Amino acid sequence: MSSSNLFITGCDSNSMWQLDWFKEHFYKHNPNVELHVYNFDDFAEDLNGWFKKPRAMIDASFRSTKVCWLDTDMEIRDNIEDIFNFIEPNKLAMVEDQPWSIRRKEKWHNSGLVAFAGRPMILSEWAEAVDANPDVGDQEVLHNILRDGLKRHIHITDIPKTYNTLRLDLLDNTAPNNIKIMHWTGRKGKDEIWRMIHE
Repeated sequence: MSSSNLFITGCDSNSMWQLDWFKEHFYKHNPNVELHVYNFDDFAEDLNGWFKKPRAMIDASFRSTKVCWLDTDMEIRDNIEDIFNFIEPNKLAMVEDQPWSIRRKEKWHNSGLVAFAGRPMILSEWAEAVDANPDVGDQEVLHNILRDGLKRHIHITDIPKTYNTLRLDLLDNTAPNNIKIMHWTGRKGKDEIWRMIHE
C-alpha cells in the first residue's frame, strides 16, 4: 500500500472536460493529499461509464488503508481531509440523497462520495451487482441492494450533507450553510460547471 488515506476519482472521454476544473478546486483546498485519477477509457473495459466506480474503489483498496471516491462534477470548496474520520469498519460512509429520498419516499444515498476502510463486503456485492445488471446507474444498483432498511443500516454510515450537497438541495432549500463539496448533478449541473469553466 502506498498511503493511509487516498482520494480517487475517474472519468472517460465524455467527462474528461471536467477533470482540470475538479482538480483545480480539489488541490486549492487540499494541497497535501494524494489524488489518484482512473482513466475509465482504459479501466474495466467490459463496463460503461460510472458502472466502473465500484471496481475502481476495490482497486484503490489495495493501494491505501482508507479511500474516498469523489465524482468529477463535485466542486470542492474546503479542506475535506477529515472525511476519513467518519469511516466505520465494514461500512461505506455516504451522504443521504435527501432530494431523492423525498421524491421517491424511501431513503437513498448519493454515490458521488463514498469513503471506506479496507474492503467492505458491501463494496464487493455492489461491484458484482453492477456486473450482473448494470441498470440505470451505479447509485441505483447500490440502492436496490440496500432496499431492506436493516441492510442499509448495517452497511452504510451517514455523514453530514456538507460533504455532498446536491444541486437539488439548492432548489429545495435543504442545503447546509457550510458547503464543503457542491455536487453539480444532472444536465443542469454540468451546464453550471461549463459556465464556471468559461466565465
